[in-house]
Amino acid sequence: MKITDIKPYPVWVGHRNQLIVKVETDEGIYGWGESGLSSRELAVVGAVKHYREFLIGRDPMQIGGLWQEMYRSQYFEGGRALTGAISAIDIALHDIVGKALGVPVYQLLGGKQRDTVPCFATTGAATVEQLIENANLLLEKGWNVIRTGIFHRTAPGEENIFEPRESISLTAEWLTALREVIGATPVLGIDYHHRLSVAEAASFCQRMPSGTLDFLEEPIRDETPEAYESLRTMVDVPFAIGEEFSSKWQFLPYLERGITNFARIDVCNVGGLTESMKVAGLAEAHYIDLMPHNPLGPICTAATVHLAAAVTNFAWLEIRTSPTENAGRYDDDLFPVQHKLEGASIPVPDSPGLGVEVNEELATSQTFKFWESPHLRRRDGSHTNW
Repeated sequence: MKITDIKPYPVWVGHRNQLIVKVETDEGIYGWGESGLSSRELAVVGAVKHYREFLIGRDPMQIGGLWQEMYRSQYFEGGRALTGAISAIDIALHDIVGKALGVPVYQLLGGKQRDTVPCFATTGAATVEQLIENANLLLEKGWNVIRTGIFHRTAPGEENIFEPRESISLTAEWLTALREVIGATPVLGIDYHHRLSVAEAASFCQRMPSGTLDFLEEPIRDETPEAYESLRTMVDVPFAIGEEFSSKWQFLPYLERGITNFARIDVCNVGGLTESMKVAGLAEAHYIDLMPHNPLGPICTAATVHLAAAVTNFAWLEIRTSPTENAGRYDDDLFPVQHKLEGASIPVPDSPGLGVEVNEELATSQTFKFWESPHLRRRDGSHTNW
């Protein structure tokens, strides 16, 4: 079997793009993959086209060797655009091999270790009363792991204004009130989307009683592990870090130094399933569970479900649909076959490959639309993180 073509499709789903990639073979077996580098899809498309030039004619069964060739065959290794492209192709190759052998992808990763993949819900609110109502609804529906967004009041015309100190005061107040209502049993966390400094993140945690949060996700940027080590000495909340990491090497200091407590691996950014299994092994050696980042589409969801099925150290999967959220990212017309929630978990499939199909005619009919994440500023006019 030989690779005959690699086709990238940046498709509009919901309110942003998903970059899906199809790898075709001369035996008619094809695979689907996805890149997770949202809002920079054209950069990844360019990388996919570079890789296509030397992958056509190659054996798709040689997944590990092709991964090494894609990663090592340029002087400037790595980086999110390149690993986003490698991720999509690697996932598609796993889909092909699973279909060729007639087995689910998790069988290629060592077999199934669980029957269902537990998920966590994300919720937000305009008031603390609504936040409590949303959390109670989730608990009633069987969702016992809840992540909230950031709370921040802005006046009309200030939609792209973000002041960290205003946010941490309000958010700490609301989360404290929420924990008092829902009690100690549910898992409660927040994604701060790397919008804080070390001092702001410490102040935020110190404003809440110990035990309010079960995890704090991405409070500061990740370029400097030493900054997270400093923050670690100031707070007692478990950290969930790693959704932006593009290799096992980026994960390494966070795992070895005990900086993170949950590995927020993104299969579609880190280098696909090949690299994800290596990160999972490193994390297992440090008694750290995976808590995968999964913000976009059904292909990433499917790939991560197979990863979750095959590893022992797994906590919860991010899913962007729940009784309190519908991000519009799991379009049934574009993805007529995809994994579906049953309650607050996804059953591990037994169909060959990933278990996802794409309406390619609909994908090819689209004209590319640019999507740009918000460019946030502070009130003094300076730029800050989204």
